[in-house]
Amino acid sequence: QIGGTLSTNAGGVRYVRYGSLRGNVLGVEAVLPDGTILDNLSTLRKDNTGYDIKQLMIGSEGTLGVITKAAILTPRLASSVHATMLGLESFEMVLKALNSARSELVDIISAIEFLDSATMKLSLRYLDGTQAPMESDFPFYMLIETSGSNEQHDREKLESFLFKAIDVGIVSDGVLAQDRTQASSLWRLREGAAEALSKHGYTYKYDVSIPCDQMYSLVEAMRERLGASSDFDPGSDCTNVVGYGHLGDGNLHLNVTTKEFDEEVFARIEPFIFERVRDMRGSISAEHGVGRAKAEYLHMSKSEEIISMMRTIKATLDPNGILNPYKVLI
Repeated sequence: QIGGTLSTNAGGVRYVRYGSLRGNVLGVEAVLPDGTILDNLSTLRKDNTGYDIKQLMIGSEGTLGVITKAAILTPRLASSVHATMLGLESFEMVLKALNSARSELVDIISAIEFLDSATMKLSLRYLDGTQAPMESDFPFYMLIETSGSNEQHDREKLESFLFKAIDVGIVSDGVLAQDRTQASSLWRLREGAAEALSKHGYTYKYDVSIPCDQMYSLVEAMRERLGASSDFDPGSDCTNVVGYGHLGDGNLHLNVTTKEFDEEVFARIEPFIFERVRDMRGSISAEHGVGRAKAEYLHMSKSEEIISMMRTIKATLDPNGILNPYKVLI
């Protein structure tokens, strides 16, 4: 599983603190298509001698080689972890809260997530044991996590951020987890979104990366295109569009739900969504790779010159095309 995770350069919720998986790999061993064992299993933090060959394997989705061993830099587990859920009236306020958190919590912040009201309603409806984090409903929510080594210092810092954000009108309400059990409950509302969506109906899932200030405009554009209401009703069979994701690194999870698969709806989603992402100079796949589903749209994230170079590398290492054919490059 670790080799597969590396080959897709899988992302996660704490990118804002620890960076990408790619950036934390020190070395790999991989088997090439002709059986050659590529020994690049270094544990050095610094090695500036020539091409960084391991990076060819990471994120190549198994098209260039099979990763069999890896040396990964692992951070120490934080002894002080806190979480807060915020309620906000607009995405503009979400962006202001993001900037404030980056400034005031810079040394301890480990995750910054957002979800819209539709996502929250889905989670509350379909996830067992969940409850609304605040008495009132809000158009947007943010989940902020801090990780450090000084319990009192970290908690006071997060409390100060929350109270100040409410005082200046950026945040309408907020709740601070009192212990790790409460923090897990808050995280369940965000991390369980995909599960909740799957229980609601057929889901068309998109994982894109775009500038933070444009993230929700893509959700709104999709709603307009599909005639979906922003007033989400979890009990209806209407087409719904929801958005949530990793606000700290501009990774949006845009999901469209229908009662069952609808070819007409699908045709209105693609390639529209990829064209909009291209126009925003974003990436059509932030953390889930290209695979077979997005291969025909690769040119919307990569230039003709880059794709040509990718084909050259593939032809050099795998001239017979035996590794994961029809994936990434077509």
